[in-house]
Amino acid sequence: MTNTLRNTHKRITDFFSLPFFSDYRTIAALWTLLAVIAAITKGGLDGEKMNNFQIYRQVFWHLIDLKSLYAYYPEEYHDHNLYGPFFSIIIAPFAAMPKFIGILTWLLALGATLYAAIMKLPLAKGARIFIYWYVSNEVLGAMFMGQFNIVIAAVVVGAYAALRRDKICLAAFLIMLGTMTKLYGILGLAFFFFTPKKMKFIMWLLIWGAIMFVLPMFISSSEYVLEQYSEWYSTIIDKNDINVAVGFNTQSNYYQNISVLGMTHRITQMAFSDIYILLPAMLLFLLPYLRTSQYANHGFQWGIVASVLMCIILFSTGSESSGYIIAILGVALWYVTSPWERSKWDIALLIFALVLGSFGTSDLVPRFIQRSLIRPYSLKALPILLVWLKLIWELCTRNYLPQSSTQQLNNHK
Repeated sequence: MTNTLRNTHKRITDFFSLPFFSDYRTIAALWTLLAVIAAITKGGLDGEKMNNFQIYRQVFWHLIDLKSLYAYYPEEYHDHNLYGPFFSIIIAPFAAMPKFIGILTWLLALGATLYAAIMKLPLAKGARIFIYWYVSNEVLGAMFMGQFNIVIAAVVVGAYAALRRDKICLAAFLIMLGTMTKLYGILGLAFFFFTPKKMKFIMWLLIWGAIMFVLPMFISSSEYVLEQYSEWYSTIIDKNDINVAVGFNTQSNYYQNISVLGMTHRITQMAFSDIYILLPAMLLFLLPYLRTSQYANHGFQWGIVASVLMCIILFSTGSESSGYIIAILGVALWYVTSPWERSKWDIALLIFALVLGSFGTSDLVPRFIQRSLIRPYSLKALPILLVWLKLIWELCTRNYLPQSSTQQLNNHK
């Protein structure tokens, strides 16, 4: 098994080291093509078929008309909006375009945001190329749904990269961008201890938070926006209750709560509070922070970044298949940023996460397997959980002091 894994790893490495596959332009062209394919096949040439984009688009127009951003509008789309009022500002230019053009440019913007964030990561070119290829299937999946999760992934890694470059203002902007749209961005505060300019960081967080809070008021009213923030809070609470309720369903409602929470309830069919999972998970997440002597090591910091990305999906009742771009990016970072050579078991975990955690719900896996096993029991979460537990063990026990024999990551370009 050892030789097989190492030979497979070598073949894959050699294949993607070829000039064509290691060229940034190849990735850019591929992701552009993915956006075009998603826009045509999922949006339709009239732009009417992509329900998520119709929700996003109408958020802006509802803001203009002073209508509820969170009510159901069955004559316009299915489901309802779950993003913060500030999202109306982000979607505004795309909402003003003809529908198909709006969808296409939206998808191109999503891909470009993550592409740029990965490009700015202080890693060696080989590591960045590997990440691009490893997450490409999830990029396509998120584009098929028009999902903002691509930006959430970019926000988290972008905030850390900005802190590494001492761009405190930019890091704070990205964290608040993620927080004021989908709340997940708040986990970017996990990097707080990695900057010596903590007061400056706090100041910029408050400034950007205030700006994003009031900006929608300039095209509506302060009373209206305050009311929408109250509705947003209630909507998030209600949505969480719904996701918890479907967490036991192994028949039809298995497209929600694809997390450790949903997986545990669906497999055991036991009724218990999620706090019994969330509390130990939180303690495990925080445990590495006790190793203050490791804070200065960039490999340790990368481990925290990877942990944040995986936790966003693993322990959220709102996790959907299209959100796994966030977790899979975390897996890729876990693999390429350790200062030691990865073992055969690490390679096996990496492949397992790609096969089940990414491709497990794609057309490459027979539908009867998806419908009878992977989807009903939320098994996409399983390999991500195993990688995360391995990562926590490493963060708590390994020395992240750079080793000259395994310089697979750079401090900067």
